[in-house]
Amino acid sequence: MKASDIFWPAPAKLNLMLRVIGRRADGYHLLQTVFQFLAEADLIRFQHRRDGDIRCTSLPGVRDDDNLAILAARLLQQYGKCNHGADIEIRKKLPMGGGLGGGSSNAATTLVVLNKLWKLNLDEAELARLGLQLGADVPVFIHGKAAWAEGVGEKLHFFTPPEPWYLVLSPACHVSTAEIFCDSQLTRDAKAITIRDFSAGQRVNTCQTLVANRHPEVGRALSWLDQFAEGRLTGTGACVFAEFPSQQQAEQALNEIPADMKGFVSPGLNRSPLHTKLERFTGAWPSG
Repeated sequence: MKASDIFWPAPAKLNLMLRVIGRRADGYHLLQTVFQFLAEADLIRFQHRRDGDIRCTSLPGVRDDDNLAILAARLLQQYGKCNHGADIEIRKKLPMGGGLGGGSSNAATTLVVLNKLWKLNLDEAELARLGLQLGADVPVFIHGKAAWAEGVGEKLHFFTPPEPWYLVLSPACHVSTAEIFCDSQLTRDAKAITIRDFSAGQRVNTCQTLVANRHPEVGRALSWLDQFAEGRLTGTGACVFAEFPSQQQAEQALNEIPADMKGFVSPGLNRSPLHTKLERFTGAWPSG
């Protein structure tokens, strides 16, 4: 099979914990968080072009300048002084504005796959530095390993938290990260913790109360999850999740969700499905 025939995963992530512990002079917030991947993913196919054009026609209503996959391809093209292009097809499965990292993951998958498709041979560290220009979450998707993150989310320490099953709910609302971080009610001085503290159970998201108050749909979803296991917010939302020891228990809860809610069940993964698929790929990349 050729690489251009494959839909590559751009997986979701969860923030298993999120603490806003300060703010830099430039206005960016200092964070502590834990990233873990999910099997649920957008799917992206890349068709090699020799004319230098970069096109994506599969996200109607999304401007090219707002499409992180296109922005990533352009950035890589410029950095690598590359004359090749690509047709990008995205099968969108992750909700926009859900806190699952869909756009950042799209950008990372684009950088990783086009680096191979265009035979640029950039290493992972170079790709991560490029990705950081597009968003603080992009580097963790490029590295493809579960991580403890600090700074604005770019300082990564890879480790292996437990991999339970998750039930993830997607409330019918869009949460603006910028609005949450600008809100005067946001806690910006949470006490910094350690990985040991996290492993011992300190998994608070300091944005959760604010988001739930601003968006009743999020608060309702959290309350509904709480009857099965502790409901938690990922990132700044809107998606919320709870963990279960088995797939069967998570799916039993999913079967009981109200008709006006959407959700899915996924295992937590310490290795990105994109990197797993790349490692197992034995087909052919274009010859140039």
